[in-house]
Amino acid sequence: MGRQIRVPGVLLAALLLAGGAGCSGPAGTGSPAGGDAKPQPSGSAPPPAGAPGGGDVLPGMVTTAVARTRLAALKVAPVGTMAGYSRARFTHWAEQGDKCDTRETVLERDGAGVKRDGECRAVSGTWKSLYDGVTVTDAGKLDIDHMVPLAEGWRSGASGWDAARRKAFANDLAHPQLLAVTAASNRSKGDQSPDLWQPPDRSSWCQYGRAWTTVKSAYELTVTEPEKKMLTTMLDTCAS
Repeated sequence: MGRQIRVPGVLLAALLLAGGAGCSGPAGTGSPAGGDAKPQPSGSAPPPAGAPGGGDVLPGMVTTAVARTRLAALKVAPVGTMAGYSRARFTHWAEQGDKCDTRETVLERDGAGVKRDGECRAVSGTWKSLYDGVTVTDAGKLDIDHMVPLAEGWRSGASGWDAARRKAFANDLAHPQLLAVTAASNRSKGDQSPDLWQPPDRSSWCQYGRAWTTVKSAYELTVTEPEKKMLTTMLDTCAS
């Protein structure tokens, strides 16, 4: 049996500490060696699913560069027929759970300090309308706008969809298709495409152009030449 070497307690503790550092990053981080994990602010949490990205008020937005690429890829075609169109063919608003429908879900997402009653109706909160920059504190004065209007969708390809796809289009919370805006601005827009109506607040044109292009691309809808030209103008207002 070999000689036993006695290591002083203080030295042993130092050796253990040295061995523990350098295998998997700082203790408690769980990051692999050589990883780039960054400390998270205390109490921080990831944004909820479907929430807008930084700087945007709509979810699912793409960069200006991506929007330009998608716009170039959209099929150009004349305005389609409105024959057979009815808003009732686009089922909305759909139930989203917890007594909430799509309208109330968008109101909660787009507002600040939103409080709901037992039926999920927004009873207080603050909203800033993208189209005209107006701040609203009464949910009753807001409309939930379809970025690409239902009628516009119909005449650019949705007339050939089944009921399930039209319902998905009318209640889409993943793409930048729905937003809370003043009733006045929404009704001024109607079902017009960007060449016929633009948000009065020009500072919103970048987001509007990217959102419209994103939705049309996602649903493989067509655009007209004047519409494509105006969308290009809107994208040209983006900083990058």
